[in-house]
Amino acid sequence: MTSGTQLLCGAALDLALGDPRWLPHPVRGIGWLIVKLEPLCRHLPLYAGGILLWLLVVGTTAGIVWLTLPWLAIFWIWTFLAVRDLDVQAMRVIAALRDGDLAGARERLSMIVGRDTASLDEPEILRATVETVAESLSDGIVGPLFYLALAGPAGMAAFKAASTLDSMCGYRNVRYREFGWASARLDDVANFLPARLSVALVAVAALLMGYDARAAIRCALRDGASQPSPNSGYPEAAVAGALGVRLGGLNYYQGVPSVKATLGEPRRPLSLEVFRATRHLLYGTSALAVLLAWSVSR
Repeated sequence: MTSGTQLLCGAALDLALGDPRWLPHPVRGIGWLIVKLEPLCRHLPLYAGGILLWLLVVGTTAGIVWLTLPWLAIFWIWTFLAVRDLDVQAMRVIAALRDGDLAGARERLSMIVGRDTASLDEPEILRATVETVAESLSDGIVGPLFYLALAGPAGMAAFKAASTLDSMCGYRNVRYREFGWASARLDDVANFLPARLSVALVAVAALLMGYDARAAIRCALRDGASQPSPNSGYPEAAVAGALGVRLGGLNYYQGVPSVKATLGEPRRPLSLEVFRATRHLLYGTSALAVLLAWSVSR
């Protein structure tokens, strides 16, 4: 298990340094492993091959981390958290908008979202950015800390491996509909509790920071299950409710329209000020998640 001191040191490094590009990142290593193992696993029937890939990648990742403990515990906690990097990437989009560089904002946004960005106007760019930050509260911050508290850095690593498998293989296209089934479904299982815990943490952060905590809970309960994903709608709806904005709606993916149910209540329009409030919730929710994990790890 992880000591409270290791957790605080890892979280502090994430806040101070983020993910330096010169430092080899373990998630890139997980991605490399997936690319190398996928062709081998495809020699089996598709569903079986996908399950084997999941077992090999998650097991190998967790095993490597476990073998390095306790010496590299702080390093793993630092690199598997994504608070600072999430903020930096989102702020790059917002900085371009503030400079009036719509083309630059679209290009920077395309690096952190899967939807088409080439024709988005400013409100849609803001919506996409807020949605990405809100969704990532669960799978990039609360989820890793949840499994860190539950099973130490190896549990955190297993969660990140499962999340990376979903991002690379969890598609419903011809190539991955069957082979990526295990990656998509098991990521849903892994995120089930963190996504709902995120709602509670967002609501508490909203209460402490003067946003609408009741609306955060109300919108999450009402709208959280309305998205295609069984989990992503909950933190997004909670953030939308806390800030009094509407998220969701029409997106395009490789030119194909995808209409998702709306989340939240449009009490005010999306604006740069709304993104500023989103950052408050990002750091407030992250601090609460670290505090909760620390209280378990003591």
